[in-house]
Amino acid sequence: MACRGTRPAWAGFSDRALDFSREGYIQDAAALIADLGLERTVVLGHSLGGVNAYQLAARHPDLVSALIIEDIGARVDDDLTFCLSWPHRTPTRTALLAQLGDSARYLTGAIREYADGWGLAFRPEDMVASVGQENGDHWDDWLATDCPALLIHGTRSRTLTEAHVKEMAATRPHTQLAELATGHTVHETDPTAFATTVQTFPDTLPTHDRRKEGTVVSGTGQTSKWCLPPACPPGVLIGRRHSARQVLWPS
Repeated sequence: MACRGTRPAWAGFSDRALDFSREGYIQDAAALIADLGLERTVVLGHSLGGVNAYQLAARHPDLVSALIIEDIGARVDDDLTFCLSWPHRTPTRTALLAQLGDSARYLTGAIREYADGWGLAFRPEDMVASVGQENGDHWDDWLATDCPALLIHGTRSRTLTEAHVKEMAATRPHTQLAELATGHTVHETDPTAFATTVQTFPDTLPTHDRRKEGTVVSGTGQTSKWCLPPACPPGVLIGRRHSARQVLWPS
C-alpha cells in the first residue's frame, strides 16, 4: 500500500510546548483530525497516547469510530523522574548514548545534534510534567463510550497488569483483548504481530465503521516502527511523548 505523509510541527520538531494538560493533548488531536478532514476515524494510542485516545473519544465521540489502546490502563500511576538525570548536552553522540544507559534504545529517534553538542529533542522535565498530568483515575473516560475497542496488552509489561486490562475489557461494551508476549512497547518488540493484530481489527467492525478516512495513532514509543511491513492500516497519525506526530494515508 502506497502512503503519503505529513509531520505537523508538534513536540520534538517545533518550539517548546507550553501545555501538557490532558485537555491540551485532546484539543491537539481533535484539531488535527478536523484539519485533515477525517470523519469518525479509528484512533490508536500507545501508553500516554492511549489515554489521549480514549479521552478524545469521551470528549469528542463524533470523531471516533473505534479505539485501539496499546498497553495502558484506565488508572495510571507512572513515575518518570529517573529521566531527570539524563544529560542536557554531550560532546558526541556516543557519549550521549552511553549516559542514557538502558533508556537509549527508546530514544534514538529523539537524538539531535546542536551547536553546543548532542542532546535530546525534548526536555526531560517536560516529560515528567506531562506524566504528572496523565496520572490518575480515568475509569469514567474509559467507560464513557461504547464504540468498538481493541486492547493490546504486552504480557510482560510492567505498566499494565493482566488483572487490570481484563477488568477494562470486561466492564466496557464492544471491547476485545489481544495479548502478545512482549513488554510495554508491544509495537517495538514484536512489530509483525502488532501490525497483524491492528490490521485484522477493522474486519471485526460493523460495516458502516470500516472507513478508509484514516486511523489516528497517538503514542509514545519509537513509533516509526509501527509502519514496517506487513504495513499499517491506511491513515496513521503517530505521536510520541517526546517526539513528533506523523500522519500517513493512502496516496
